[in-house]
Amino acid sequence: MSFRTIDAPQAPPYASFMSKYASFLGKRVEVNYRAGEIHMSATGTLAADSGQSIRLEDRFEQSGREKTVRVEIPYPSVVRVREIIVQREKEALPVS
Repeated sequence: MSFRTIDAPQAPPYASFMSKYASFLGKRVEVNYRAGEIHMSATGTLAADSGQSIRLEDRFEQSGREKTVRVEIPYPSVVRVREIIVQREKEALPVS
């Protein structure tokens, strides 16, 4: 007969709903992901993280009209997420 005085640590019940990439929300990111056997890349602002997938949003102007592209990538397909540091134009220009 064996007695246990300390239970094994367990994750809290809400841990399965926590999002992995919440620290990137609202930031410009590059996501590398798998689509079948092909590795692809997408850039945009991380708009949402549901805990099961991430959503990127990118806005641009084409033919004088503003367009928005939204991409949803499931967690199992995500290979890497990294933040893109964007320099502002004034900072990027050399001072003479």
